[in-house]
Order: sequence, then C-alpha cells, then structure tokens
Amino acid sequence: MEKESFLFLKKLIDAPSPSGFEQPVQKIIREEMEKVADEVRVDVHGNVIAVKNPGGKPRIMLAGHCDEIGFMVKYIDENGFIYFSSIGGVDDHIVPGQRVKIHTRSGPILGAVGKKPIHVLEQEEKKKVVKLHEQWIDIGATSREEVAKLVKIGDPITFAPGLEKLQGSIVIARGLDDKMGVFVVCEVLKSLASTSFSAALFVTSTVQEEIGLRGARTASYSINPDVGIAVDADSATDFPQMDKRKGGEIKVDRGPVLAKGPNINPVVAEKLIEVAERENIPYQLSGESRATPTDANVIQISRAGVAAALVSVPVRYLHTPVEIISLNDMENAIKLLTQFILSIKENDTFLPL
Repeated sequence: MEKESFLFLKKLIDAPSPSGFEQPVQKIIREEMEKVADEVRVDVHGNVIAVKNPGGKPRIMLAGHCDEIGFMVKYIDENGFIYFSSIGGVDDHIVPGQRVKIHTRSGPILGAVGKKPIHVLEQEEKKKVVKLHEQWIDIGATSREEVAKLVKIGDPITFAPGLEKLQGSIVIARGLDDKMGVFVVCEVLKSLASTSFSAALFVTSTVQEEIGLRGARTASYSINPDVGIAVDADSATDFPQMDKRKGGEIKVDRGPVLAKGPNINPVVAEKLIEVAERENIPYQLSGESRATPTDANVIQISRAGVAAALVSVPVRYLHTPVEIISLNDMENAIKLLTQFILSIKENDTFLPL
C-alpha cells in the first residue's frame, strides 16, 4: 500500500467515531472526497455522500460505515469514578483492564477501566463476567467535582489503541470494522477520479450502522440507487476456536469476501465474480442464508428495491480493540470494485429473471 493511502487509513482510525458521534471522522472523509468528487454533500444524519458523474446510468451506491463501537459516560460517583454504557455490540468480557479515551469538548481524556486484582478475587468472582454497568473508568481524579470540570454526561468513549503494523501486510487496530470499508470506497473513488465510466457513482460514508443500520437506510432512500454495494468486515474463521461449520472458511490475506444469498442480487453477485476472475483478483465466497447484519440489508429494501451486494474484508477478533486485517485484502477489494464500476454499461439490467 502506498504511503499516502496508509496515512489516510491511519487518520480514519485515529479519529473517534462511536455511533452518533461520527463527526471527527466524517470531516476527514469529506475533505478527502472534495479533492476528487464532482460534488460532496452531508445529510441531516451525518452521512457523507460523494458523487462522481452524477448524470450517468445506472446509479451505483458504494457504502462503508464510519461508526465504531464504543461507550458513553452515564454516571460519575463521589470519588470521581466514571460509569458507562455501551454503544454498539461490546463484549463485557474484554473491557476490564483496557485503556480508553473519553472524547470531551476540550479534547480526549485518557483513562483505564478498573478491575480488582486477581489476588483478592474470590473463586466465584473469578468465574464471573463483570456486567458493564458495574465497571468503571479511572482518569486519576479524586472527586466528582474534579471530573465534572473535564467530563460531561453523554461524552463518547473509545478504546485507546490506534493502527499499527504487524508482520508483512497484516495490521492491527480498533475500529477497522468498518473504517476499513470507508477507506475502500473512498479509494475506489480516487482511482476513478480521472477515468470515464457510464455509471453515476455515489460513494457513501454511512453513520450509525452499529446501532441498527440507520444511516444507510436514509442515505439509500435519498440516493435512490439501481445498485448498492456495502463494504464491511466479515468475521475471519482462521484462528483457534472458530467453527467453520457455522461461519464458513474465511481467511485473512486470501482476498475480499463476496456474499451470496437472499440479501444479494444474483446478477450483481455473478458480475463481481466475473470481474474478479477476469482481473485475477483473489476472492472468497460466503453463504449468507438470511439478511446480513450490514448496510446491504437496508439498501436492498429501500424504496422499490435495490440490486444489493456485499463485499467484505476478513477481520480477526471483530468488535475488540485488536482487530486484525490484511492490507492486501483491502487493496484487492479496491481493485475489484473499481473494475466492477468500469465494467457497467448504461443499459445493463439487474433483474434476476
């Protein structure tokens, strides 16, 4: 991956964006897309929609959600300990002992989620998962009054880790689900910036996916696309304790994942496979026997219906602060979607019969 692109990905990861608090990352995306799009607009929910060739046909929407899981300040006790609730699907098991950042009006405040030392835990306590509302954040303050000068009820919170490289093309970060997807769709638009193509392209950074696919629902209604492709994370199954009989065989660094099933338009699905094979782009298949828990779900049933598809990048350890992906998989997803857009002709139909 080119240095400039990697730095863009890092900026996306560094910017906090729990669902409902996506403004910092959306400002970065808007500024980046204004360099290459014919127009960029923001809707009332905070979705950023970048348009290229707006008069073209058919209308194609690429969507990646920019929001990440996180927390929110709920209560501050008299000793200055901060209690919190979750934003999105957070596993209570993994939270104690983590460093977090509370994003306040004056900037981020570093804190730690406290935990009783193992030395003083009773046997029954060792077996117990501490419920999230019983956990607390320690920012080093000594009273409610001291904390209240820095932190307000309702402030969003994220895990602290940023983007770092591991071995080869493998990277680790929080929030790769789905800032990775936003990165992919933005890079597709960049790759097409000086190229002619038939379609009208709407690259969309959606909000509030983690709490119910909310941004994609309103964005797709507004865009009214003929084709809508969500780019999201797929849970890899190439690590211990994952059951391939349930999740299929999905491996990191083996290419993007193309979904098939009732949420997916069969014409678009076959077209994506044809493009991948023609361009020698590695890909994997995922069978999704019901509506996927992604933006493709609501895009498909917007207005009178949309020819929807899902292109995913395999991620290990989803919804943790240590999500792991391959840069190669992202680059191949970018190449696949770019070539897909170029292959679409004005009179192409996506009717399944």
